[in-house]
Amino acid sequence: MKISFVTTNKGKYAEIGKMIRDRGHEAENIAVAYPEMQTDSLEMVIIQGLDWLMQHYKRPLIADDSGLFIDALGGFPGVYSAYAYKTIGCDGILKLLEGIEDRRARFECVLGFMTPDSEPMLFKGISEGAISKGKKGSSGFGFDPIFIPAGYDLTFAELPMDEKNKLSHRGRAFEKFFRYLKEEHQE
Repeated sequence: MKISFVTTNKGKYAEIGKMIRDRGHEAENIAVAYPEMQTDSLEMVIIQGLDWLMQHYKRPLIADDSGLFIDALGGFPGVYSAYAYKTIGCDGILKLLEGIEDRRARFECVLGFMTPDSEPMLFKGISEGAISKGKKGSSGFGFDPIFIPAGYDLTFAELPMDEKNKLSHRGRAFEKFFRYLKEEHQE
């Protein structure tokens, strides 16, 4: 099956494309920015985005939205993670957490799948962890150099892609999506 993933983030597509190909599917990247509704819900961002995308690309599509939710910051940056990364980056998050011991955080991902004749289907993945005291690693993208998944001493940016994909919020959302595909299409 050809799976069209919508993102302008090359790092994200590298991860997702590999997961899709590893499952025996053909991966296609549609590198287009779509309007993102400003809301406190990842789910609503994806539903609105898929509706807009389906008007322009009449084929089965998947898109995702993710956020880093930091407990000590009241869930910030959450749904505003992309904007926070562009404006303050990893260094800004580390500065906000200076002197704070509670560094618990989680990444959440909502993956949406839609076909021309269906309603959006949503798949959610969560990766619990903590924010490191400094940036470590050179792999991945976004906040990967400061996020340590639960049970690990390494950041996402220090882990090999295959290992990160098994632990990550996005990888977990995609696992649910692939289970759905398998059940729906009896692969």
